[in-house]
Amino acid sequence: MEKKIMIYGAYGYTGALITEQALSQGLKPILAGRNETETKAIAKKHQLDYRAFSLDDENILLHEFSEIDILINAAGPYSKTARPLVNACISTQTHYLDVTGELEVFEWIATKDDEAKKSGITLLPGCGFDVVPSDCLAAMLKDKMPNATHLSLAFKGVGTFSRGTALTMLENIDKGGVIRENGKIKPVPAAYKTRKIHLKNKDRLTVSIPWGDVSTAYYSTGIPNIIVYMATNANMLKGMKFTRYGGWLLKLPFVQKFLENKVKSRVKGPDANARKTQKSYLWGEVSNEQNQKQALYLETPEGYQLTAITTVLILQKVIAGKAPTGFMTPSKAFGKDLILEVDGSKASEKGK
Repeated sequence: MEKKIMIYGAYGYTGALITEQALSQGLKPILAGRNETETKAIAKKHQLDYRAFSLDDENILLHEFSEIDILINAAGPYSKTARPLVNACISTQTHYLDVTGELEVFEWIATKDDEAKKSGITLLPGCGFDVVPSDCLAAMLKDKMPNATHLSLAFKGVGTFSRGTALTMLENIDKGGVIRENGKIKPVPAAYKTRKIHLKNKDRLTVSIPWGDVSTAYYSTGIPNIIVYMATNANMLKGMKFTRYGGWLLKLPFVQKFLENKVKSRVKGPDANARKTQKSYLWGEVSNEQNQKQALYLETPEGYQLTAITTVLILQKVIAGKAPTGFMTPSKAFGKDLILEVDGSKASEKGK
């Protein structure tokens, strides 16, 4: 029997890319979202069925998902959408996928592992650039050094953010940084550490960020000490350090509203040419108690392009019945070489 798929948040930047990718693979998802006008418009464009509903009423969610086999949540911030959608999916035995990069969301979904197993479903957040390539890179490194105690990851990509990503960053602007230390998640100041890392042909300034792998890489590898870096520049670094002291100011309601309006009016995300021509670059390093080290580099398509591709790749595997039940990370569900199934992705010991 053909599986019924729903994409919630289908009219957002990332949701629209996932929809187009699904159509290119011969799939006919039901499109859904809060805004009926926008949901109807994208459904009409692609000649697909649609549903419009908010996430406030549990009974509505149970009704909407009663005949849905797989839900893709593309509606951020996921700190607001994941809980009601995951709970409804568990009740209706609907597989749940999303493209979050929010650490707290990963950690909360991990607590639903037993419930998901009892329901016979997969809960697999982070099906996009956050965190498929870095999660697979972490698993590759663990395979090279089974006794690794420390993992560092870094990336250069996402030249232009989508509106949803920018709004999520704005929401979390005062929360500082996060690392994993001795198996525990540890809050640290924003821009806690900097490091020079060779990415895309030269040594680059990178800064630690609260990336999702601080959560997911631990479940994938068991490595107890994890830190993630992002390529940056001096001005961005100054701005991040400012939030240590001025984050409270940026969280004032009228300031947030002002900044939200700026994001909504100006931020659109990379255009089609950028998605097709740009690349993302990742680096990872593990070390053990003897301070032996192993490093790997990974090159992939542009981040938003990759998100659409990997989400639908994972969707196809779930449709085929290849996904384990319970809370999963991408590499835990489908192996460390999942990212290498994507054209244009390659791993090496010497990066560009």
